[in-house]
Amino acid sequence: MTAPSPSEALAPQEALALPPRETQEFWTARQRRGHSLHEISYRACFKPQLPEFFIDRYTEPGDLVADPFLGRGTAPLQARLMGRRAAGSDVNPLCVMLARPRFDPPPLHEAEARLREILSSGGEAADDSVPEEDMLAFYHPDTLSQLLILRRWFMDREREAGLDCADDWLRMVCLNRLSGHSPGFFSVRTMPPNQAVSAESQRRINQRQDQTPEPKDIVDIVMRKSRSLLRSGFPSLQLPALGETPSPPLLRTATADRLFYLEDASVALVVTSPPFLNIVDYRQDNWLRCWFAGVDMDQVQISGFSSVAEWRVFVRDALREMCRVVREGGYIAFEVGEVRNGEVLLEEQVLRAAEGLPLTPSAVLVNQQHFTKTSHLWGVDNNNGGTNTNRVVLLQRKGVRAGRGFGGIRLPAGPPPWLRPGFPQGRN
Repeated sequence: MTAPSPSEALAPQEALALPPRETQEFWTARQRRGHSLHEISYRACFKPQLPEFFIDRYTEPGDLVADPFLGRGTAPLQARLMGRRAAGSDVNPLCVMLARPRFDPPPLHEAEARLREILSSGGEAADDSVPEEDMLAFYHPDTLSQLLILRRWFMDREREAGLDCADDWLRMVCLNRLSGHSPGFFSVRTMPPNQAVSAESQRRINQRQDQTPEPKDIVDIVMRKSRSLLRSGFPSLQLPALGETPSPPLLRTATADRLFYLEDASVALVVTSPPFLNIVDYRQDNWLRCWFAGVDMDQVQISGFSSVAEWRVFVRDALREMCRVVREGGYIAFEVGEVRNGEVLLEEQVLRAAEGLPLTPSAVLVNQQHFTKTSHLWGVDNNNGGTNTNRVVLLQRKGVRAGRGFGGIRLPAGPPPWLRPGFPQGRN
């Protein structure tokens, strides 16, 4: 079988076979709180109750669960917490930095000792990648000086030998404390931590709020957040049913149409959510985190879509690769949303994209929410705009001839050639 051309994939089709549609509150954050390790900010991420719902119903302990649009790593982390093996990837290297450390948290006393060691090391902390006056819109000079020391330490260690679990954890927490709207962040009061405004916008906020950045106690902020993340306890992160210590999670920087780190027919369940038609500007939202992590976003192929047709081609390419890695009888839970005030139902576009692939549409689950996925803080009112419901297209993998990937295609081994060697590829 060969893949259709983009024009064939987008050819108008009058009749779309729709699977059963169920609308109710299938999962909710009020059912029970998720593990505190999930509490990392990232724009447009789903709650852990969503992957938990599908992992519980469609996998067994020891099965491999993957997410090719990793985000903050909710699905793989929830899978591991439920005794499954975990894998995930994202085109944005920040996602690996945010996800990986939470699978292997260091003892808190070791993290604090390392943090104090780094800050006391001093050393050259100059940085010319962002004008100093722009950074001073967010940080007191003393705080900025400490952040530059931390930034240089992490970048040097990663380049030389890779980060150990203490450094990895500290970098992750720092990335999530860079800016925010409460005293628990390194910055002056600004927008919530999953959206970094420009320096010019921050100067306007400072003027409007009549505020100037004050010195912050970095050790106190990092350790308070660390204790909060681990307040549910240190998870064993093992495969209890098999009585074995799991291999490290497969977390990689990769495009969703080229999951080079996954073998054919190795995945029991994919739980994922792609970018939605330019609702979220991941590049702008993450510029401050990218600066701290040393990531050049000009080298990262963040997808953008000018039309529904373009988005459907993008989804088809991703689904085609999922067909290669998902085993016969396995499932793909593909979460999308309602956009443009309900004028575009992306689940129908996913079903169009899946036509002709070895996938059987099983159901469309519409989870009603009391709060929007994209908060009203971004100018979105509940049930009026943005993404208002979790809409999950559940697809089951059909059988294929043994020993062949979908369509007989074998992708070259290794990461896509455009990825820089310095991008994090995991410690495993």
